[in-house]
Amino acid sequence: MTLWEAAAVLAAGVGAGTINVIVGSGTLITFPVLLALGLPPVTANVSNTLGLVPGSLSGAFGYRRELVGQRRRLLRFGTTALIGGLGGAILLLALPSKAFDAIVPVLIAVALVLVVVQPRLAALLRARRERNGTTVHPDGGPVLLAGLLLASAYGGYFGAAQGVLYLSLMGLLLHDDLQRLNALKNVLAAVVNGVAAVFFLFVATFDWTAVALIAVGSTLGGLLGAKIGRRLPPTALRAVIVLVGSLAIVQLLLK
Repeated sequence: MTLWEAAAVLAAGVGAGTINVIVGSGTLITFPVLLALGLPPVTANVSNTLGLVPGSLSGAFGYRRELVGQRRRLLRFGTTALIGGLGGAILLLALPSKAFDAIVPVLIAVALVLVVVQPRLAALLRARRERNGTTVHPDGGPVLLAGLLLASAYGGYFGAAQGVLYLSLMGLLLHDDLQRLNALKNVLAAVVNGVAAVFFLFVATFDWTAVALIAVGSTLGGLLGAKIGRRLPPTALRAVIVLVGSLAIVQLLLK
């Protein structure tokens, strides 16, 4: 890896750590960079997951005030994320690499659609509940747990936009402040990345240089993202996610 390539990976790590804390989808920044350096898709994904763990932890620490009073949710959702994340990591190595190449662009496309339609969908569900006179389950109920399990399995398998999936699900099924939900999202992402990283350490191939650079960058980005998360307009963030995600899809299809 040349000096300029290392600088690009480090910068991508900072960007990924920042946007992961704010909304998610940081993998859509780092993963294309690793692919551009010539790493095979599965190796790039494993290296990326390992490198983003410190950023997930720093982001969760930065949002610690918003976690007050959410111990029950943390235990329930965290256990679900642990199981799903480990299952997704196992699937990544169990399925052939050609399956990964075919599935990932579709997963990214679905995540990007959710990014775009989530505000409108949430508004429609709120309006429906008001018409029917129903209330939201305080912890989302079994529907949310099932959704978080699948989203966590996706996160352990690839990780791009898993934060977006978490926020979409919790925003639809929980009645709470967005910042508190974002704090939950950061902890769940840390759990998924952490369990997948431990699994990958023993059974997968990865690039230690890329892991170290992303780890340093994502840690800095996580601390930065926790500070600026409340200031950036959601519309601008969605536009960045859609742009980067679209570029990732194009790159994967042309590889």
